[in-house]
Amino acid sequence: MRNLFMTFALMLGLALPLPAAAQDQDITAVIDQQLDAFKAEDVDRAFSYASPTIKGLFGTPQNFATMVQRGYPMVWRPAEVRYLDLRKVAGNLWQRVQITDEQGAVHMLDYQMIQTENGWQINGVQLLEAPGTTV
Repeated sequence: MRNLFMTFALMLGLALPLPAAAQDQDITAVIDQQLDAFKAEDVDRAFSYASPTIKGLFGTPQNFATMVQRGYPMVWRPAEVRYLDLRKVAGNLWQRVQITDEQGAVHMLDYQMIQTENGWQINGVQLLEAPGTTV
């Protein structure tokens, strides 16, 4: 009976919808492209990867760039980027990203991704508590 239960649980787990590898690659490609645009100081291109909501909040690429430079300097000038898990939380897709800044500090961020008529876009970024820190 236990083996039957384990087999059923395994089959059920395999049936759950998981993000496809191609979707993962598309999402990380958008984040990579925005990070590359920031490194090149191409604020128009960086802004193009933002969702309509983000574009509406900031209005111009220059306003957006100022916010990123001041609030997310590790994103403006990342030294190293590592993609962790892609998760679905409350119906939203979140890509966890570990960014090491130019000073060697490690930062954890969650990128909320949405699919639009223009493909995947970034709908927000949350800076998470850094690894090894406490409140």
